[in-house]
Amino acid sequence: MALGEERAAGAPEDGAEDEVLARGSALEAFGESAETRALLGRLREVLGDRAAREGALERFRVIMDKYQEQPHLLDPHLEWMMNLLLDIVQDKTSPADLIHLAFKFLYIITKVRGYKTFLRLFPHEVANVQPVLDMFTNQNPRDHETWETRYMLLLWLSVTCLIPFDFSRLDGNLLTQPGQTRMSIMDRILQIAEAYLVVSDKARDAAAVLVSKFVTRPDVKQKKMAGFLDWSLHTLARSSFQTIEGVIAMDGTLQALAQIFKHGKREDCLPYAATVLKCLEGCNLPDSNQTLLRKLGVKLVQRLGLTFLKPRVAKWRYQRGCRSLAANLQPRLQGPEGSQMPAETADCDSDGDYDVPEDVESVIEQLLVGLKDQDTIVRWSAAKGIGRMAARLPRELADDVVGSVLDCFSFQETDNAWHGGCLALAELGRRGLLLPSRLEDVVPVILKALTYEEKRGSCSVGTNVRDAACYVCWAFARAYEPRELQPFVAAISSALVIATVFDRNINCRRAASAAFQENVGRQGTFPHGIDILTAADYFAVGNRANCFLVISMFIAGFPEYTQPMIDHLVAMKINHWDGVIRELSAKALHNLAQRAPEYSATHVLPCLLSKTQSLDLHTRHGAVLACAELARGLYRLAVQEDRPVADYLDDAAVRGLKQIHQQLYDRQLYRGLGGELMRQAVCVLIENLSLSKMPFRGDVVIDGWQWLIDDTLRNLHLISSHSRQQVKEAAVSALAALCCEYYVLDGGQADPVKQEELLQQYLADLQSPEEMARCGFSLALGTLPRVLLQGRLQQVLAGLGAVTTICPKDVSFAESRRDALKAISRVCQTVGVRAGGAPDEVVCEENVSQIYRTLLGCLHDYTTDSRGDVGAWVREAAMTSLRDLTLLLGREQPELLEASICQQVMCCVAQQASEKIDRVRAHAARVFMMLLHCEGAPLPHVPHRGQLEELFPRSDVASVNWNAPSQAFPRITRLLGLPAYRYHVLLGLAVSVGGLTESTVRYSTQSLFEYMKGIQNDPQALEGFGGTLLQLFEDNLLNDRVSVPLLKMLDQMLANGCFDLFTAEQDHPFGVKLLALCKEETRKSKDVQKLRSGIAVFCGMVQFPGDVRRKVLLQLCLLLCHPFPVIRKSTASQVYEMLLTYGDFLADGVLEEVMAVLGATAWDAELPVVRAQRNRLCDLLGVPRPQLVPKPGTG
Repeated sequence: MALGEERAAGAPEDGAEDEVLARGSALEAFGESAETRALLGRLREVLGDRAAREGALERFRVIMDKYQEQPHLLDPHLEWMMNLLLDIVQDKTSPADLIHLAFKFLYIITKVRGYKTFLRLFPHEVANVQPVLDMFTNQNPRDHETWETRYMLLLWLSVTCLIPFDFSRLDGNLLTQPGQTRMSIMDRILQIAEAYLVVSDKARDAAAVLVSKFVTRPDVKQKKMAGFLDWSLHTLARSSFQTIEGVIAMDGTLQALAQIFKHGKREDCLPYAATVLKCLEGCNLPDSNQTLLRKLGVKLVQRLGLTFLKPRVAKWRYQRGCRSLAANLQPRLQGPEGSQMPAETADCDSDGDYDVPEDVESVIEQLLVGLKDQDTIVRWSAAKGIGRMAARLPRELADDVVGSVLDCFSFQETDNAWHGGCLALAELGRRGLLLPSRLEDVVPVILKALTYEEKRGSCSVGTNVRDAACYVCWAFARAYEPRELQPFVAAISSALVIATVFDRNINCRRAASAAFQENVGRQGTFPHGIDILTAADYFAVGNRANCFLVISMFIAGFPEYTQPMIDHLVAMKINHWDGVIRELSAKALHNLAQRAPEYSATHVLPCLLSKTQSLDLHTRHGAVLACAELARGLYRLAVQEDRPVADYLDDAAVRGLKQIHQQLYDRQLYRGLGGELMRQAVCVLIENLSLSKMPFRGDVVIDGWQWLIDDTLRNLHLISSHSRQQVKEAAVSALAALCCEYYVLDGGQADPVKQEELLQQYLADLQSPEEMARCGFSLALGTLPRVLLQGRLQQVLAGLGAVTTICPKDVSFAESRRDALKAISRVCQTVGVRAGGAPDEVVCEENVSQIYRTLLGCLHDYTTDSRGDVGAWVREAAMTSLRDLTLLLGREQPELLEASICQQVMCCVAQQASEKIDRVRAHAARVFMMLLHCEGAPLPHVPHRGQLEELFPRSDVASVNWNAPSQAFPRITRLLGLPAYRYHVLLGLAVSVGGLTESTVRYSTQSLFEYMKGIQNDPQALEGFGGTLLQLFEDNLLNDRVSVPLLKMLDQMLANGCFDLFTAEQDHPFGVKLLALCKEETRKSKDVQKLRSGIAVFCGMVQFPGDVRRKVLLQLCLLLCHPFPVIRKSTASQVYEMLLTYGDFLADGVLEEVMAVLGATAWDAELPVVRAQRNRLCDLLGVPRPQLVPKPGTG
């Protein structure tokens, strides 16, 4: 069905959606035709208005840019767009600025569609030559605002040069007056071209196009070609790529020469080719640091080489006949007859009669040098040149070229040479110039390139080489018959599969997947190709972990690929420089052990054990991880098959695994720079060997493992910050597995000696002066099995509770408090809950209150340091622990949940859900929703449960983005209407409304005002809100974390008229109490931010009539003589604004005089001067003048 046709009758509705998804972002046609016509039609109108002109230009640019990837959609519209613009250009009455504007629009179209398509639409009659030339007389090459005009004029001139008439016929009589000769059109065009070849803007590119069209004309080449080439070579000879001017001149000249030798006839260019090549060699362009010059040099060299060789199609080249995908996928029942041409034919043309000039050798040599260039565009141009040249050479010489290209694949060469070599091989194969006899040499090289990687500092190079190798495989799939590649199918398919699933770089994985797909389609010989492609398509290979752990497992189910994949991981990925790849490789080996258990046990594991003592850190680290994962994988397989572990892990393997720790310890490899990596790897080894139930009970190696875990946790502060968390988690996980396997006796009881020793040591280490040690041992206690905690639960909880307490010496130890909270939660989950149990055994009546006190106390941790609000980590952990403990109690022993505790939990979590940090707010909201809508029986004693379930339906759990202030605050502020939650939610809102983050402030303020609007006509509700607000202020007096944002919130509420009901009453108690609290908060304060917020509140309180207003005015007068000049100025400014808003309580004359004094006085002057003006204001406002109080001891 055509894209523009209507849906066929009866087609399913979802078909449209599928079609849209299939098309993606593809456009159907140029949809802005009418808008574009209108834009171009009003250019004359917008010319005078700069803003309108730039707006039209920008809009046109936006419209055109949409079609960058589908420019062919513009083709039906190019002609009318060009005609509209050229009408302006050719109109004699058009001002110069309008002409320049029209050419800007023309350039935008050219940029999107490309000048080659656009050229043929220019008017190119004989009558156009002179007008276009005349336009150049008004151009200033140095005007950088109008370069688009010159660029388009040069392109226009280049197409007018194609008229089939001799230019001399257009000159007429060149002798205008005696002694004066007019310049011919031919000379004028050449002069323009030469002038613009050395300018610094894009007109240089168009001048090169002009030269290629002009100089190659039959009439011009006889008279001007030699002269122009001579000028070009002189320009190259005297220019240096060390200067900007030289680079510009060489760029234009090289472009022009390359275009001439591309478009000119061979017989015309051949006489000059050797001279140009010699001059080019003298320029030493490969030594230039200008990428573009080197690329143009390579481009010109290949054009010269093609000029030396006669154009012909080599009959010796390999030609593949049938290229139908359908034919390849069908069973070949008819045999190969008729489906191909001979793979290699005798060289029918007489190579002996074909003389190859000596200069060709120099050209080939320069192209081979270009293959090793440092920039991709140069290497790509050289590769194309190699392909084009080889197509014109005799078979023997072309084979020598292939041999020279293969020399690039030496490990003495750089990654640039490998990349260029791959590009050249792909180009040769694509053109049929790489004969099947050479595949034996080429395929092994490509297989190496598919895994090429070299370490450079903290990263590696080789991504581009692997990508290009995939391109070679893709090109070979299209170039050769299946029978030619049949001997190499196993190697190529395995290598491509390995690159698809195990390459570090996403682009290489996708390139390998595409190459594999092409081979499956074109060759039809890759084993299980369709099945693999279904699992490893373009999108599936985008996730690296998915490739290593899921797709690899599927592909390894096909025996052709299993062993190569395992071998690749052991040889190339276990020692990879990236630690993430080493870890993924170890896990992949764990999975693949199920596919090849015998091979993994007999070959892979011994190889890995030998690598655990390698001198290379990465190899050693990866080998230990791989041994751990492989041993665990073989153990799980033995359990699944109900076979003894010894079938897979013999005595030698078990002995080797046991010795790893001691060997590393003896060589002191736990110390130094690589120590942290080895500690983490051996901890993973301990965990996996413990889970695999290795027969080490009572062995001395257990003490060694225990020492390593303890030493690692005790010295976490010495480990680099970026790997500290990973090492800590590995050590804690290792301890858990170790204790479960080796410290529990056969009867299920703990080893009493080990229990006493371990708990005594760990509880003592909880008081370590190092924060990281506290973190480690807290988590270690939290991960202990139940049998080790029995009889010591109270002691453990007390020790962890002490870590959560803030002391003066460890205020900043937020991370240890966070981890202690996590440990308390885990301990509670481990020991379980029993109402009548012993406090040393389980969570019960006697200890549950203390646990809740500890957790709730941590919700008030607002510690800040140079890292910011580090207390947020503690509050998040406390909320998580409260959630887990409360749900545990509600699920198993709801009678242990007291009403007061449940109310505290819900209110404190609601407070956190209304605070300013998005992450904390979202976490709190999720906890609140989980407690409200828990699975099973509802939690008892939740305040206002019925109303909460209406305000927060279960659907909000998944549908609301609690991170977004715009979605969170409108819901949270609904809790203000519930008395039990009002205080805590208002406390959180105060911090948010008075915060700094723009989005948080905006949405929290809007939500608060929305609630206040709803209670404006309800005196009882407003009184309740006001009382809660004052209580909140009183409880947090001089607590700057709350009081400063609270003052800001009060300022906004007063300004928004939230308390208009109170201001109607003389000396309302709310105003009296609020004034007293504000005075107390700002008294003797030196915090400028707090004082400014207090001034704003005082100004807003002028709305309260009576004694409150007089006291507020007196307070403001006092602040007008504050010791800080900035406070005096701020007070005067805000009082001025206040009087503009609320000044109707003053008589008109008094108001004018007060405002005059406020505006005319320099409030940052000396205090005696300011005091006089202040006293005058006091008299005008009717408040007593403040009296100076002498300091004690001065008189």
